[in-house]
Amino acid sequence: MRILSALALLMVVSCRPASLKPLPAPEKWSLMEPGQASSWQQAGIPGEGVISIQAGELTLPVGQPMTGARFANWSAAGMPDTNYAISYGAMRLEGGDIFGMCTFPVGSHQSHATFVIGGWGGTVTGISSIEFLDASENQTRGEQAFENNRWYRVRIEVRPDDIRAWVNDRPVVNASIKGKKVTLRHGDIDHCVPFGFASWNTRAKVRDVVVSVEH
Repeated sequence: MRILSALALLMVVSCRPASLKPLPAPEKWSLMEPGQASSWQQAGIPGEGVISIQAGELTLPVGQPMTGARFANWSAAGMPDTNYAISYGAMRLEGGDIFGMCTFPVGSHQSHATFVIGGWGGTVTGISSIEFLDASENQTRGEQAFENNRWYRVRIEVRPDDIRAWVNDRPVVNASIKGKKVTLRHGDIDHCVPFGFASWNTRAKVRDVVVSVEH
């Protein structure tokens, strides 16, 4: 009888559903996949052109003077605001100024910043803004020639104490932000918050936008 009772108890225990383990939090997001297309919106900048996404490429038409696109689903998707990296490709199709300019969260400072590529006549790279100085004025300013109709690979890393950036694997920004004010440049770029891209007097494309957690 005791053997039968033990067998019955064993059967009851074995038939209980296994406890479900929680799924690990995502650590990488591809923002140009078809399922993400609806999360891209017009930034709402006065005079901007109408953005479009086709074949995984975001097109920013020439604006008057700026066109912007914002990714509205950043917070809802559980995406990070510090200790993360952004990578993307950017191409200037027409014009000679900013293209593929990226605005992103800087969570450690409860703020946002912008990586400028091809600014101030077509050559300036840098971060706007640090200590209220934009990319043309602060220590992140760099100079590089950019050709139209050529893709450039951009990588940005955001950590609590620093922001770094590369163009075609070449370091262009290595800025300490510890104890410094990080803000957006005055103007319409705040329409791209929490995350987005913009062009200035140019027609540009952006592709392969990937956000990943950095440990």
